[in-house]
Amino acid sequence: MCKVPFILFATTVFAAVPGQAQEGGDLQAQIVYAFHVEDTNLLANLVQTLATQTSSGGADPALRYHLAHAQYRAGLLAGERRPKDAAAAFDDCIDQLKRVLDQNPLSAEAVALQAACYAGLAIYKSLEAVLLRSRATERIGAALRIAPRNPRVLYLAAMDGFARSKPRSAENDRAFAELELAAQLFDQSSSTGIDAPSWGHAEAYLELGIQLQSRGDLLGARNSIEKALIVAPDFKAAQRQLANLVRH
Repeated sequence: MCKVPFILFATTVFAAVPGQAQEGGDLQAQIVYAFHVEDTNLLANLVQTLATQTSSGGADPALRYHLAHAQYRAGLLAGERRPKDAAAAFDDCIDQLKRVLDQNPLSAEAVALQAACYAGLAIYKSLEAVLLRSRATERIGAALRIAPRNPRVLYLAAMDGFARSKPRSAENDRAFAELELAAQLFDQSSSTGIDAPSWGHAEAYLELGIQLQSRGDLLGARNSIEKALIVAPDFKAAQRQLANLVRH
């Protein structure tokens, strides 16, 4: 992982006072676990708890980032089944990250997550979709300029590229290369610490498996999805994808 952007992020966006670091790590773990096991109630409770904390004067940038991350996950889980809830979650994610970025405009982590939330919101706001997708692409481009070897940034950039491109196009191939690099960098990076982001490893391997399957590389797909499950054994989406692959 690129050291300079991480230091910027860890010291300015996740500047935790003593005693808050463990709490930040626990929050991140709970958010990721709730998403992986698709526990919408747990995720909703986390969002509510974090929202209450931010509104009661505890709104340091790290807390706002955790809240935005939880809202992003809630939007993904709500999906097409609850489109209004999904749109509201992505919208709230964007707003929280605007406040984070007011304090540190060079936080690649916050810029990249905001890009993902703009892309998510575009799915449910048809009249604003073109503008929202444009903002997502601009934001992820900015994040890549700040931290071109940050694995989360590369993973989210790849997801943006897949959403905007046709299979086998040059843009799609670039997104695939970004995803492969993201997976490699996740493997190479040491733990980023309990007070800084470390999510995305399992998601990158799952997406790599999906992309390899679409390219006809079933063995590679299986290996990647199994790696996702090594990172996160309770990841239900990866479990389903592996079961589907085995059936084929």
